[in-house]
Amino acid sequence: MTASILAAAQAPYTRHASPTTTTPQVIAEAVRRALSQAGLTPQDVDGFGISSFTLQPDHAVDLAWRMGLRLSWLMEDTNGGASAGGMLQHAVRAIEAGDASVVVLAAGDVMDRDAFTRLVARYNRATEQHLTPLPMPGPNAVFAMLTRRQMGALGLERADYGRIAVAQRQWAADNPGAVYRSPLGLDEYLGAPMVADPLGRYDCVPTVTGADAVVVAADDRLGGRRRAKVLAVTTSYNSDDQTGDGLTTGLRACAPLAWERSGVSPAETGVASVYDDYPAMVVAQLMDMGFIEDGADVSRYIDSWISSRKLPLNTSGGQLSAGQAGAAGGMHGLVEVATQLLHRAGDRQVDARFGVVSGYGMVLYRYGACATMTVLEGVA
Repeated sequence: MTASILAAAQAPYTRHASPTTTTPQVIAEAVRRALSQAGLTPQDVDGFGISSFTLQPDHAVDLAWRMGLRLSWLMEDTNGGASAGGMLQHAVRAIEAGDASVVVLAAGDVMDRDAFTRLVARYNRATEQHLTPLPMPGPNAVFAMLTRRQMGALGLERADYGRIAVAQRQWAADNPGAVYRSPLGLDEYLGAPMVADPLGRYDCVPTVTGADAVVVAADDRLGGRRRAKVLAVTTSYNSDDQTGDGLTTGLRACAPLAWERSGVSPAETGVASVYDDYPAMVVAQLMDMGFIEDGADVSRYIDSWISSRKLPLNTSGGQLSAGQAGAAGGMHGLVEVATQLLHRAGDRQVDARFGVVSGYGMVLYRYGACATMTVLEGVA
């Protein structure tokens, strides 16, 4: 591939935004920060992609106009946790085809209690017709059942999931952009109120308001600037036809091709971000990408690689500690891995040449129908 991420930025995440805060405002702020980091202006941008649940009644073209963008390439992605990888895949192809040379990809939402309630009530037709009438407010109950199933299949206990949440909180302590940075101990995790057994308070992502953005450019425009080169982006949609048990994600279908195209292996990965709406999905994605080999002792892996931080995983704190800003949750991991490879991570900076990002999401009748995997290389 002949495109790289030149800059990555986040508009501040906040648990309780001002009543006057709007979705266009937070997205525009993330775009402004990314362009400033890249040393570019809106006039340099000829491609724009956006993912948002709360932008309506506006669309991508409305937002682009409000930000002063004149474009030759435009897209709008609605696939939530898988949106960043999907947009990046299209952006790279657009650059390779000559349709654009500098593309900004952004995602964000104002996600207060009312907005979240509206979103989960009408997430899609399946939700509106089958879950909301129960009533089932959101995906917690669905993923509680998946977590219980995974516990039985892999011999895991709540404490194993707790170690993931605790490790991510440790990373969050060094991330000024994380909403929750105070220490979290395993006892506090285990003693937290139940949300949907076996999921407790710290198993469920906190909704926040905010936005994320990256600047993607053709390599021949970058000169000797440090960048996160895109080595591979692969995607999978409807891999199990909504008949699977949720323990295997679409990454099982698209990850082998990402490793093959990039020439990188899990062992060479120096930093990884996986979509962490629940700790069980962290485990599922790590297994599907080959970080955890089939038949391995998963509890031991969590202790040896995640708790010890031997694998720098979700170094922003992940969504579990940084927060889930609606559709920006799908962009959060890409921004973090790019930030690490660009050497802009401050106190949480790790030494990594290769980074991996996974996206997962869009619950239809059962579990996530969309998955993406991205492999990046830090290049000076």
